[in-house]
Amino acid sequence: MSGPMHFPLRLHISVLFAAIVLLVGGLIGTISYQALKRVLETHSSALEREIGRETAAEIRNMVMPAGMAVREIGYNRIVHAGSLRERLADIGALREALSALPAIESVYVGYGNGDFFFLRQLQNDGQRHTLDAPPGTKFVIQSIERGSGAPTGLYIYADADMRPLKRVEHPDYPAQYDPRSRPWYRRAIETNGLVRTPPYAFFSTPEVGMTLARVAPGSDAVVACDINLDTLHDALVAQRSSPGMILALANPDGRLVASDLPASVVATANDGSYRLLHSREAGIPVLARLGDAVLLSSSASASASASGPGGLMDVDGSGWYTSVSRLSFDGTEPLYLVSAVPEAEAMSSAQRIRGLGIIATLTVIALSLVATWMMAVRVTKPLEQLGAQADAVRRFEFGATERVSSGISEVYRLGATLEAMRDTIRRLLDTVQTVAAEPEFGRLFSLLLTEMLAEARADAGVLYLADDGLLKPASALTRNHAIGAERLSPLAIAGAAAFIQAAVQDGRAHTGLLSADDIDQAGLRVLQPDSNCHAAAIPLLNRRCELVGVFLLLRSTPMERERLAFITTLTALFVSAIEARELIAAQQNLFDSFVQLIAAAIDAKSPHTGGHCARVPELVKMLAKAACAATAGPYRDFRLGASEWQELHVAAWLHDCGKITTPEYVVEKATKLETIYDRIHEIRMRFEVLKRDEEIRYLKSLAAGADPDAAATRRDAALSQLDDDFAFIAAWNHGDERLDPASADRLRRIGERQWVRTLDDRLGVSRDERQRMDRTPPRPLPAVETLLADKPEHRIARVGPNHVAAGNRWGFNMNAPELLYDRGELHNLLVPTGTLTAEERFKINEHIIQTIVMLSQLPFPRHMLRVPEIAGGHHEKMDGTGYPKGLTRDEMSPLARMVAIADIFEALTAPDRPYKRGKTLSESLGIMAEMKRGDHIDPELFDLFLQSGVYMDYAKRFMSPGQIDDVDIADYLGAEMAAAGQ
Repeated sequence: MSGPMHFPLRLHISVLFAAIVLLVGGLIGTISYQALKRVLETHSSALEREIGRETAAEIRNMVMPAGMAVREIGYNRIVHAGSLRERLADIGALREALSALPAIESVYVGYGNGDFFFLRQLQNDGQRHTLDAPPGTKFVIQSIERGSGAPTGLYIYADADMRPLKRVEHPDYPAQYDPRSRPWYRRAIETNGLVRTPPYAFFSTPEVGMTLARVAPGSDAVVACDINLDTLHDALVAQRSSPGMILALANPDGRLVASDLPASVVATANDGSYRLLHSREAGIPVLARLGDAVLLSSSASASASASGPGGLMDVDGSGWYTSVSRLSFDGTEPLYLVSAVPEAEAMSSAQRIRGLGIIATLTVIALSLVATWMMAVRVTKPLEQLGAQADAVRRFEFGATERVSSGISEVYRLGATLEAMRDTIRRLLDTVQTVAAEPEFGRLFSLLLTEMLAEARADAGVLYLADDGLLKPASALTRNHAIGAERLSPLAIAGAAAFIQAAVQDGRAHTGLLSADDIDQAGLRVLQPDSNCHAAAIPLLNRRCELVGVFLLLRSTPMERERLAFITTLTALFVSAIEARELIAAQQNLFDSFVQLIAAAIDAKSPHTGGHCARVPELVKMLAKAACAATAGPYRDFRLGASEWQELHVAAWLHDCGKITTPEYVVEKATKLETIYDRIHEIRMRFEVLKRDEEIRYLKSLAAGADPDAAATRRDAALSQLDDDFAFIAAWNHGDERLDPASADRLRRIGERQWVRTLDDRLGVSRDERQRMDRTPPRPLPAVETLLADKPEHRIARVGPNHVAAGNRWGFNMNAPELLYDRGELHNLLVPTGTLTAEERFKINEHIIQTIVMLSQLPFPRHMLRVPEIAGGHHEKMDGTGYPKGLTRDEMSPLARMVAIADIFEALTAPDRPYKRGKTLSESLGIMAEMKRGDHIDPELFDLFLQSGVYMDYAKRFMSPGQIDDVDIADYLGAEMAAAGQ
């Protein structure tokens, strides 16, 4: 590599500074340095004393006004207030104290009965976050009322004008906090004067402060305020004389009250409360040593010196000038101001002056210094350029840069190495990004091989995948074009070239020479290699060191060792990409199979659903494809990406997953009296009992001497009436016609007929039914029963969560019946139409509620968050009269409206429903056209459904030939759409 002449850097440095080293005398500089060092040490001690005085004054300036505020509030009416309402009315004095004195963070009153009233002024967003306050909160009121009832705890969040923004009840607050147990309350009661606590970590926020408290005159209430000492941090920072200086306030046991460090001095205790951080926990060795010095100072008598251990201290090999000063306050324990300054910083002035003195005494070498400076600029400029380039690489900026030119051989080689490193990292990142962005397996294999050929500068290559002792080609490329992998034969590992076998066995890259016979044996002739070509085999091993595949690269020249190492690194990245794609594909297949398994289970659960859950997804996808293909009309701009197709796929398959919770006997209820079995048999048996009673009555009358003909006539008339009444009940049990009022009255009259029960009806029943029967006392036997009864045990209460309660989080607005089921016999027979009671109809409709609830609980990825909305809207109507949410068209996504149309059309045309025949195309489309005109389905989607021919495509795939009749879609389209179609 050509370039300027190079010389070692040590030669440059030796030539430049040899003359200076010979002329420098150290005596004058040493004497000056020692003298200045003593001056600076004296100045540092004076500065530390001044900082101590200012810090003590800062604390007193916060405490004195706060004490006056506590005294004044003690004469306010709030100390005699007995309820939260009265205390809120007299809150003005507390608010004025907070507004007038920024150092006061909170003011509060503890009452003798255990009540507590607390007003806090929020200063920053951190406090709002800690207290979970809503935006705009300026004040927080915390209240505990014990009174005569159950204690209550309440938080009130208010704005700057004390307007309430939010009220939050805290039932456990009274149990957690009793002001009478707090030190400030007990000390104030004991001393009957103003007390001040030592600094401590607040109860509810990670801040440091102290409390002033005083018993209110004429009462057992104690007024207190919290002074926030966090401002001492700013005061200590402002008094720092050098960047590396450490200032801290500590209590006598070495716990930090404030410091100039950015980290907080408050930590979280094991019980979740806050505590002061000990100096040993700050992670700064010199501060830990000073904490031990505080303990020594605090153990001395009060008459001891105000300053503790200090001077030059060695900490982990570094020198520190330290000081411990005792700050005394009236009425409370002292604080200790500790300071530490790195020796290098404290003596920086001395070192600088010493340097100036040396320069002044060495005027004789001024010309040498000028020459040295000029040479240093020349030497350091390339280094600065290399530093900038290295920094750009650190930021992953790989733009074009100029090559660094330098006469120093080490700098020149460093520049060349940095340039090569930059190019390598850029290629590696480009390759990783390209591979990571490719989701398809086929294209991924081709891309991996393309990148490998480019990095290896190979003429051709094959990517083999390992499969039970074979290497099967997945992709093959030459420099000019791709070769179909199917044109290559699988390669048996046992019969492969020696270097390929070695690569597989060792799990690392091997190179070798392929002869013409080897090429023919491996089936590589389609790659048109040279007769004797160089090759490299790089195995792909997964994280379990299992063979995934092999890269076989062909070159006309041997592979360089550095290049082989680089492509081996690339191979490790490629294995991760392949493994990740395989895992994603396997997870996706598992998820799809699970979704279809649920749908199949629902279809298999009841013959009434048939293949509904499998056919609806097909119809939805057909309609969505038609919308995407539309070039005109309202859906001309409608498009779905890959993630949206997946979202629609899952939603369509799971649109009825809630049916898994619907009992079969409700879905398949064929008669009004049917539950798990048809109770018409019980009614029939009661009629049989009544008929036997008539026979018995007839025989008894004969035995009593009655006229046989008259008795027989009465018997036959009664039996005929019973037969007719039972036939009447049995006819209405089918529910094929609408029940008219006259028939309903007759059912009631028949039901009032009586029969005699002689057996205990509570024997042999289930536990649940026995509990329902126990609502009423048992009747003595024999008991007279009505023929048709609505008994208390027929009323089954609703238990469990009420998903449709007002304000539910899903937005359901359906009205749930009072009961889960009402199995009363008359109640069921009097159903106006069909066989279902209101309770059973709600249970069936509830499947869509369960669908939404079940899907809402699944942790769908971000691109599938709309699955519950799409799946759960197929019973909504465009006019908002549907269920379960009563959504209108504009509140539903197009995909949800597509599922609704597919669900209806499939239900109308399903040929495998045992309870009805599948309707013809014309019948089904006619019904849906009426629904369109009634604004029940999306008219634009229905028109697209017709015009695109989706209805016919579906019919040919899933309907029986007998259902497919002639249809003129113009009969079902709107006038405008029909005209446009013509």
